[in-house]
Amino acid sequence: MVEEYAGSKGRFPPVKRRSKNSLYITTIEKGHSLINSLIETDRLGNIGLVVVDELHMLGDGNRGAILEMTLSKILYMSKSTQIIGMSATLGNVGDLQMFLKAENYTNDFRPVELKEYVKIKDSIYEVDPKEEECFRFSRLLDIKYSSGMQKMDPDHIIALAAEIIPQQSCLIFCATKKNCENLAGMICKYLNKEFLKHKKAEKATLLGELKSSGNGSLCPVLQKTVPFGLAYHHSGLTSDEKKLVEEAYSSGVLCLLTCTSTLAAGINLPARRVILRSPYVAADFLKRSQYKQMVGRAGRAGIDAMGESILVLQEKDINMAKKLVSAPVEKCYSNLLHDGGQGLLSLVLSLIGLKITTTIEQVRDFMKGTLLSVQEAQVSPERSLWDLTLVSIETLRQKALIEASGDVNDETILQITRLGRATFKGSVDLSYCDLLYRDLSKGLEGLLLNSFLHLLYLVTPYDMVHQCKPDWMIYFRQFTNLSAAEQKMATAVGVPESFVTRKAAGQSMRKSVDIVVVNRLYLAMVLYSLLKETNLWNVSDRFQLTRGFVQTLLSSASAFGSSVLHFTEELEEFWAYKALLSELTRRLTYCVQAELIPLMEVAGVMEHRAKQLYNAGYKTLAHLANADPKILVQTIDNLFKKQADQITASAKMLIKEKADALQEEVNDLLMLPSDLLSL
Repeated sequence: MVEEYAGSKGRFPPVKRRSKNSLYITTIEKGHSLINSLIETDRLGNIGLVVVDELHMLGDGNRGAILEMTLSKILYMSKSTQIIGMSATLGNVGDLQMFLKAENYTNDFRPVELKEYVKIKDSIYEVDPKEEECFRFSRLLDIKYSSGMQKMDPDHIIALAAEIIPQQSCLIFCATKKNCENLAGMICKYLNKEFLKHKKAEKATLLGELKSSGNGSLCPVLQKTVPFGLAYHHSGLTSDEKKLVEEAYSSGVLCLLTCTSTLAAGINLPARRVILRSPYVAADFLKRSQYKQMVGRAGRAGIDAMGESILVLQEKDINMAKKLVSAPVEKCYSNLLHDGGQGLLSLVLSLIGLKITTTIEQVRDFMKGTLLSVQEAQVSPERSLWDLTLVSIETLRQKALIEASGDVNDETILQITRLGRATFKGSVDLSYCDLLYRDLSKGLEGLLLNSFLHLLYLVTPYDMVHQCKPDWMIYFRQFTNLSAAEQKMATAVGVPESFVTRKAAGQSMRKSVDIVVVNRLYLAMVLYSLLKETNLWNVSDRFQLTRGFVQTLLSSASAFGSSVLHFTEELEEFWAYKALLSELTRRLTYCVQAELIPLMEVAGVMEHRAKQLYNAGYKTLAHLANADPKILVQTIDNLFKKQADQITASAKMLIKEKADALQEEVNDLLMLPSDLLSL
């Protein structure tokens, strides 16, 4: 049974499966919550194997800290669970071996040979770190550019791409999202018109699917580039657009993608040739690990005999590039002390909350098994891990998240408080737990229930507030469209109409207003518009935000809503929020009309497809599960037999999953003592 744990998806603890084993596919954050729930219900021993892909993520800020917490708990609590970590970019394997008490298996075998090149002016050089100069001349680039073309494409990206497309595939990594779109559009201007004939029918179908996924809206850049077999790929696309672009590229309908560095990790989209437009990501020079991830996309197993990467260089970057291609991979360091030690605080809190440790000495014993302990001298040369742990315990006590009580055999007993339990059960960032408690308490004083706006404000993620600067005229227009009750609620949380009016008029305010609250309400209004009309394109256009950002906001609010729900469940004074947040989180997860939600659970069904199915009479999972794929193809526009088969199979699987879960609950009830059952 394969179960997804991402965003707001996943049950804690998971459903017990007596008849079959479960495979949980999780994000780092959800994986941590899953392990916590299994420890709490004494079921961690049921996990036989934990596989961590991209193990070097241990060194990646807050996410690295969460991953380290998860693995440390498994190592400490279960002797039977095997851990396998995988990475192509780990510099200090020895530290990771010591932390995981692991064997190391290393192999440099590559199913397809990779040849690395750099381009300087009109010459291509092969990368050979063993040579003194690092670069060995390979060939001159065949360039037939007009003066106008030379001005538009001084780095000869078109010439490099045109050598292999459309018969073979190409990825071009760009420094920014805007570069991706501009470059894709520019390449199309100079491609031979013969490109339009290659897989013409399939491209037309793709454009139709992209338009359907956008509720009739289509990105003008994609409309222009897709007929040539080109597209861009970055976080500004919606997840539906990304999926369609990725599938089209994998099947050969698209032959070239311009993309940002995020495509290099976690997405299996190989290419015959990978071009790095510049050695920068945004304004930062590439790290060795980033470079290896990008060039590692070159070479398609079973298709190509080799893959090649070409890094485009300006003369000023040559020396830095030589260091880049010959340097060892960066080392991976513990991030428990990242952001002022937030990871260490969270770890200690959950250890006490899960009763993994109940005394200071036990906390000390646990800490000896962390990556931070292995790297103590490198990560924290000035203060010992023991000192840092004691400071964390005291900080948690001062925040009223834990309490220390009487001695047992001269040992202080550590216990979690109600607020502490709510914080760790909801996986709420410790930076925000006090603020969240205050906001929820204040919300109870005058909770607006005739619209979703107030509840949406309460689940708008704090960590996204600084990623968006409001356009004050847009803010003013949207604010004036709110009802009188909604405007009153806005004033109550700290955003009076007079403030928005003055800002829109370009005036300064005499009274100070909390800009975090102001930005948070703005994002809440984005979510509110989205829930009301569910058209992501219209909302992103109205607020002048990229559709990718709006979708990220939606998924983050859905995940944070789930966290806030678990937070409120642990605090009796917040009983009223339970039902309200449960429904809101469900709405945020799918962001469609309520009647379409059951259909949205089905694999391959997006909003447009759900509307088609609903209007055709397929209104429930049962209707879909019993549908004949052949009749579906005849009834639903632009639906192919393969997609119809997938939809009906997914619906059947979902119904079986729900039935199995109910059967497990029945079995659990039947195992209760007979005197309880008789009641």
